[in-house]
Amino acid sequence: MRAAPTILHLDMDAFYASVEQASKPSLRGKAVIVGGLGPRGVVATASYEARRFGVHSAMPMAQARRLCPNGACLIPRFSLYREVSDIVMALLRELSPLVEPLSLDEAFVDLEAGGVAFDGPSARAAGERLRADIRAATGLSGSVGLAGSKMLAKVASEEAKPAGLLLIEPGTERELLAPMSVRTLPGVGPATGEHLRRAGITTVGDLVEAGEDELVRMVGRAHGVGLYRMALGLDDRPVVAERDAKSVSVEDTFDVDLHDRVRIRTEVQRLADRCVQRLRASGHSGRTIVLKVRRYDFSTLTRSETLRGPTDDPAVVREAAARLLEGVDTTGGVRLLGVGVTGLADYTQEDLFAQSLAVEPLGEPGESVEAGERGAAAGPDGAAGTPEGVEPSGEPEPAPERRWAAGSDVRHAVYGPGWVQGSGVGRVTVRFEQPGSEPGRVRTFRVDDPELEPSDPLPLVGEEERTAEQS
Repeated sequence: MRAAPTILHLDMDAFYASVEQASKPSLRGKAVIVGGLGPRGVVATASYEARRFGVHSAMPMAQARRLCPNGACLIPRFSLYREVSDIVMALLRELSPLVEPLSLDEAFVDLEAGGVAFDGPSARAAGERLRADIRAATGLSGSVGLAGSKMLAKVASEEAKPAGLLLIEPGTERELLAPMSVRTLPGVGPATGEHLRRAGITTVGDLVEAGEDELVRMVGRAHGVGLYRMALGLDDRPVVAERDAKSVSVEDTFDVDLHDRVRIRTEVQRLADRCVQRLRASGHSGRTIVLKVRRYDFSTLTRSETLRGPTDDPAVVREAAARLLEGVDTTGGVRLLGVGVTGLADYTQEDLFAQSLAVEPLGEPGESVEAGERGAAAGPDGAAGTPEGVEPSGEPEPAPERRWAAGSDVRHAVYGPGWVQGSGVGRVTVRFEQPGSEPGRVRTFRVDDPELEPSDPLPLVGEEERTAEQS
């Protein structure tokens, strides 16, 4: 514990939803729900307007739609969220070299290490300046907590939400924490919280009264000792600038359970390729391949295989994932599949496991080639050809119907930039507006309109506007 509140915790307010509201003027002040839009989609973030209806993160999207039927349900646009996050993190690094990101929208900062704060008044001034800089650079709001420890700084930022700042003066920690729920403390999840509730412990003050020995008896030594220290407001963890990744993984939940074994194998291969793309992008390789299978009854199986050396070869990861799948019973149906790589390293060894004579190159991000497509596209010598026994039709196959997900960016040759409000029955509805504009007009087009194309997201704040604000 520090004698001055020089550890800062920043938590952006309803980050994904706030980015969408800033990007889409017609949604400002309205309920916005970001997440998967399929039957098994899950809410990633909900705006404060949507939260009033009971919508929250990790809720099934179908339930969120029932609770908030007039809310705008949009797909996540992670490329834009990362761009905004990079701007915010750059502002944090201007305050201190010790910045510990926890996610795209959350980080700890050691203000003392940056020489910008040594006491309460200077820490508060740094926090207020940061909030103003974030608003000028992104148009978004963030909540700031300041305290003498990481745990208390995070508690303070949560109490400051939305768009506030709370500083916990050293010496006032126990008084502040005492009436708070035990769930406020890190590491106290639903199961531990329910276990404590049954023992009559519902607040942090109750934890202190129970004492360390009783907590050790209830939840074990390691957890009990840590829980008691946190209840007292004691936390000596330093702000760590670099947090090493422990694993890289990808997973997909399917709208309908998969039963076809060939389809399941194909999906595992596709996930393996995506996983390797992320692995390479992070500059790592890994030794242990992990397969995750959630079956129709929600039972989840995890299988892993450790290689003789780290790899970032897609063929090796695909083969290992396929071997792991052979040992899993999928006859009842599969609702989720995932492929991951752990045991990360910064180097690779030559593949000692590849059994094929030819290794297929890894496609561009977002590309995937289905097994059936490979067979139809190439003959025995690798050249393009027609599968044996199939006569060429002589007519080009019709192009697949373009799909327009709600919330995605588009540009029209006549009307300019906009975003998809919805699509169906061969039509797509677009609202033409952009960050900083007035709410735009809505128009409907055929899904195959040649003048309508997907587009990259526009920045929330223009460069000229950002420079003017900062000056």
